[in-house]
Amino acid sequence: MLEIYLPIVQVNVDIFLLLFLSLLVGVLSGLFGVGGGFLMTPFLIFMGIPPVYAVPNEVNNILATSVSGSLTHWFKNTLDYKMGMMIVSGGVIGTIIGITTFNYFSEIGKISTIISLLYMYLLAIVGTLMLIEGIREKANKSKNKLIKKKIHEHNWFQGLPLRMRFQKSRLYESALTPIMLGLVVGFVASMMGIGGAFLMVPAMIYIVGMPVNLIPGTSLFVTIFISALVTILHAFNYSSIDLYLVFPLIVGSIMGVQSGQKLGQFLDSTELKSLFALLLLSVAIAIGYDSFFRESKEIESKQILNDNLSTFAEFTVNFSNENPFLFGAFAILLAISLGAMTAVIRKILSPIARKFISDLKQKSSKKKEEIKFPEK
Repeated sequence: MLEIYLPIVQVNVDIFLLLFLSLLVGVLSGLFGVGGGFLMTPFLIFMGIPPVYAVPNEVNNILATSVSGSLTHWFKNTLDYKMGMMIVSGGVIGTIIGITTFNYFSEIGKISTIISLLYMYLLAIVGTLMLIEGIREKANKSKNKLIKKKIHEHNWFQGLPLRMRFQKSRLYESALTPIMLGLVVGFVASMMGIGGAFLMVPAMIYIVGMPVNLIPGTSLFVTIFISALVTILHAFNYSSIDLYLVFPLIVGSIMGVQSGQKLGQFLDSTELKSLFALLLLSVAIAIGYDSFFRESKEIESKQILNDNLSTFAEFTVNFSNENPFLFGAFAILLAISLGAMTAVIRKILSPIARKFISDLKQKSSKKKEEIKFPEK
């Protein structure tokens, strides 16, 4: 156990636990293709970090992983920029509304309760739906049954005005549809510290009707802008970005996402989906118990004022308090840089790794042939 002091949050945390949780959530995100914010933010709150700090620091972490993933899709040309910018335009409005709502509940001292309730209901709903889907997939798989789904059903969204053509997605529909989607995603992201992919991906499939191969990259592209805006607004309003918290979150998450994506190539996600759903439901129950049955206690009581700060820690505190906007911009730049660096390294190393694995397989097959047909 090695505790570090977060100078801006003013809380002591176990650095190994923080790295482990961010790594675990990253692995789950990479394995199931979902954002990790709806798990990591509650974990941070359980560790004693007040919601006003947990939300923006996790959003800053999501920014880094989104940049990494988005660049990967950019290299593959699987992004619809026009659709993405439409969603972002709505996301800006939703984020501003969300921040205003966050400020209101924070001023009346109810933000912890509101965030806890939102997470309890969110995790309960997502966990239940995922559990049902996992059980259904397992049952269909055991019967060797293939179910065809109607991807783009006609509904009232198709009747909205301001129709425009999205050439990349080969769609012709109202611009209001992605704008309204962005409005919801921006509000949720600013209130709860999540990327919003769990909302965007189903909506892009069943409401917008985008091609499946363009959805992951476009959703990550949108998340970059919304996460950056949420980070800068929270930093400006609360001076709440703590680099001592952000950096281990980013490192653990990026490593976890890469590992999870690799594991997903070898593991059967159908079997694991039900377990993941049970984890979500367990966290929802824990949040519910903490909110309704545990004796109420002020989160601020866990905050400790430490006067013996290192030079860098003191610099970050002063920088954050005196120039919150610039400090938020610096945190965004740090997240983007780490995410971009990861994407570039992965692009360089992926062909080398594939060649290495291919050579190993060839050598292994040659050895098997030599054993099977030895030279006389």
